[in-house]
Amino acid sequence: MRVAFILFLASAVLCYADENAAGRWEGTVQIPGRQLTLVVDLAAKSSGGGGGWQGSITIPGLGLKGVPLNDIALKGNDIVFSMKGALADQRIGPAKFNARFVGDGKLAGDFVQAGNTAPFALEKTGPPQVEIPPRSTAIAKEIEGEWKGGYELLRYPRKVTIKLQNRGPEGATAEFVIVGRKENKLPVDRVVQQGEFVTVDSHETGLSFEGRARKDEIQGTISQGPLEIPVTLRRSKRGSPNADFRRMPSS
Repeated sequence: MRVAFILFLASAVLCYADENAAGRWEGTVQIPGRQLTLVVDLAAKSSGGGGGWQGSITIPGLGLKGVPLNDIALKGNDIVFSMKGALADQRIGPAKFNARFVGDGKLAGDFVQAGNTAPFALEKTGPPQVEIPPRSTAIAKEIEGEWKGGYELLRYPRKVTIKLQNRGPEGATAEFVIVGRKENKLPVDRVVQQGEFVTVDSHETGLSFEGRARKDEIQGTISQGPLEIPVTLRRSKRGSPNADFRRMPSS
């Protein structure tokens, strides 16, 4: 009976922690010389948190909205989560949030990245509103293939390659590579075509490409947070037929 009571008590504590963590949390992080507003949404994937956690974060001051959270873990009064690459160069590593419940509906902890630490405090303001990235769509056959271009950032040239391909019911996929001082193959989780416009998103890195496809080029913009860089992509192989890119593939 005593063992059963202890197990019941432990289960009750875990359920309480799960319920306490789920919600929309709003507050600020005090980075050197600047205060940033944070909006964090946390929700259990299934009842009681047994299926793990999902979450998203919005930082208006950095132009980040609904960026997925990774590695969410809850243990007692402690909760940790991270962002992979959305705040900086991938070489710096993920931004981590180490927090602790400090009162009813309150979280406090440290934001850590590249050896730097900044305190943050959050307060629960309502139910979770986790932003789930929309699913990919199919793309017109004429857009499939490899596209190449380049741009300059901080006086340093970078080459861009995007390879687009339909993959049946799950929609289109893309290989997205940027080569500067090193080669970065970005994890793509969404490809969407709407009329002439094509969007390729890497939510994990906070980077996306959106462009208008016409004949053998796609004129667009690479975005990451507040940064927007114009880029023109051209087919790596010539001789592609002219196409009406507004015609969506039949489902």
